[in-house]
Amino acid sequence: MMEWTLAGLFVVSALLLIVSIYKSSHAAKVEHNEVNQIHISTMKEINAIQDSIRNIGLDIEVVMKESGIKLSSEEQVFMREILDLYKRNYSIESIAGMKQVSESQIEQMLAPYQQLEKDEGGLVAHAN
Repeated sequence: MMEWTLAGLFVVSALLLIVSIYKSSHAAKVEHNEVNQIHISTMKEINAIQDSIRNIGLDIEVVMKESGIKLSSEEQVFMREILDLYKRNYSIESIAGMKQVSESQIEQMLAPYQQLEKDEGGLVAHAN
């Protein structure tokens, strides 16, 4: 009788082990599929962002060509940095100090953007 009990317990434990392995492999497959879906979704988002960046670059190139602006890549970077600082509310004096150029040069470079902001502000005021 003892042998039958031990044999029965052994068979039950073997069945439980098989079921456990099956369930864990099934759970691993489900988790793997979820990870793949997240990866695919992330890659689609990255591709969409890259397309947007590419389009923005092309738009800038078209606008610069149409407007007749001819800036070297160094001048573009310098202008971008100055405009970024200005948009983040740095004073013209502090921008000139950071970039080691005269305040009048910074004012001259920012003049078209300052006028554009004034024009846009007027449009918003009249729209209300």
